[in-house]
Amino acid sequence: MRVEYINPFVEASYNILKEVLGSDVIRGELYLKSTSTPVLGVAALVGLAGDVEGRVLFDMTKDTAIGIASIMNGEKITTMDDLAKATIQELANMITAQAVTKLHDLGFKFDLTPPALFTGENMEVSSSSVEALIVPMKLSCGKIEINVAIRERN
Repeated sequence: MRVEYINPFVEASYNILKEVLGSDVIRGELYLKSTSTPVLGVAALVGLAGDVEGRVLFDMTKDTAIGIASIMNGEKITTMDDLAKATIQELANMITAQAVTKLHDLGFKFDLTPPALFTGENMEVSSSSVEALIVPMKLSCGKIEINVAIRERN
């Protein structure tokens, strides 16, 4: 996986999270994962196709997702309701849109799928054909892991 694909997602995640949450975001150490990855409870998945193929997963606990949705909507949200789900999908849209714009500026061309949201316990995401780079981000309301698995199309 080329670093040119990863950096825009890391930068966009940091910038967007800091902007929408209005608080500090601390980026943890990046690490590679080559096996199935357990989902923390709420995951927004965006697929990529074109010059590259793969996916970006925004993974967090339910409490973190509710906290993010509360801050972004300026109101107390207590359950993972439709508003909370739509908010997390919009966050994924905002981050991927900024990252893809940077990648297009570098000459890479590809399309995105709309974010799909998965919630529940004991879920895993498997990327047997490509390693995933995990970028943990510590937020005021919890932690979100940006899970990027992208490869060049053959």
